[in-house]
Amino acid sequence: MSTPRSPARRWLLAATWPAGVVLTSWDYMWRSTPLHRCETRESETAGHMPPEFPDGVARDDVIAPEHGCGPLFHRRYRTAIRESDVSPVELMVVLKADLNRAAPTKLARFQRVLGDGESMVVGDEYVVRMPGPWDGPVRVVASGEQFFRLATLAGHLEAGQIEFRVIAGELIGFEIESWARSADRLSNLLYHHVRMAKEIQAHMWISFLEGVVALSGGRMTGGVEIDTRSVEYGLTE
Repeated sequence: MSTPRSPARRWLLAATWPAGVVLTSWDYMWRSTPLHRCETRESETAGHMPPEFPDGVARDDVIAPEHGCGPLFHRRYRTAIRESDVSPVELMVVLKADLNRAAPTKLARFQRVLGDGESMVVGDEYVVRMPGPWDGPVRVVASGEQFFRLATLAGHLEAGQIEFRVIAGELIGFEIESWARSADRLSNLLYHHVRMAKEIQAHMWISFLEGVVALSGGRMTGGVEIDTRSVEYGLTE
């Protein structure tokens, strides 16, 4: 079970945010991967909400978008891989066995805190360790041969879900898709109004895609596409 952070703890973590910015911004400045960005604003949440939980999946401690603050961000990061040494299913098997094989561990490390199997299963829980106030507990709420999906838990800076999927085709595609709002007003300030926090998050997932490509033994084609839809959620904040 995750433990919610007290307001004092949240502000203490926020005080470490500048150090996290310095550590991650250095790598960000030297990034050479081509990025193709598209960012739009939407007025309706239809088509931008996270998937429903499968039956039987524990919902305790989950923080969903309706519990959050600020706009809903529906984001998709995508890249294509050529000349992979493994099939799409094999790539996902290797990734599920150890997320840190693709994660940019200088920036983010996945620590499994619930579950002890050789591969992830629904119900496993992780804490994503990051510099600054970005540590976040998550639970595996869905998993298949070519995907897995995580939901944020109490204590996370976001309220929502994120899915990782591999796509079979002439080239292997890999996508990271998230549906989330900030968990509270402080998180909304750091993410939505202080845009560097948003860029650091983007840097993390772009780096993860680069790690997936390396794990496949193939080569990235066409850089990374980043599509962001900012949706006015319509609730009192």
